[in-house]
Amino acid sequence: MNSNSVNNKGTPSCEFQENLDMLRQIDFFSALPLEVAKVFAYLCTREIFKTGDYLFQQDEDDGQAFYIISGKARLLHKEDGQELIIRDYETGSFFGRLALMGNMPRLFSMIAVTDVTCLTITRQKFLKAINQFPDQMPRIIKAIVETIQAWEKRFLTHRTENCEACMHKIGVSLV
Repeated sequence: MNSNSVNNKGTPSCEFQENLDMLRQIDFFSALPLEVAKVFAYLCTREIFKTGDYLFQQDEDDGQAFYIISGKARLLHKEDGQELIIRDYETGSFFGRLALMGNMPRLFSMIAVTDVTCLTITRQKFLKAINQFPDQMPRIIKAIVETIQAWEKRFLTHRTENCEACMHKIGVSLV
């Protein structure tokens, strides 16, 4: 992974406030009390990825979640020597929430299509904060469940009629 990290230490308080404002807009963090969200805002870092840099690569377990502040990134999957383009993510996209919860090798790669600035948090920092506020875990789990359910509803709505292969992919929310 090629990136330049911008560390929160010594940064102006306005960056902290910007981080907090962004977190308050992300479903994963929005239901948390303000004092908890402030801890997460402090623990986040900003990373800059140049066009062509990988945010993460397939099969690695980087343990990070990303919120795209600016730019565009592409989700890829390598299979049988072929690299398939899955979809693009743009400003305002948040992904990697499950990587915060536990070991999870990536099933995909994410590459910067343009220069990308992300707000990131690592699993280690996330778990450290959750250990301080264990009573917030049900809210976080609820946010994950709602995200999975919303994804599956979109899948059902947009799937191709009579797509037999699609029907075998339904049921993620049953996990």
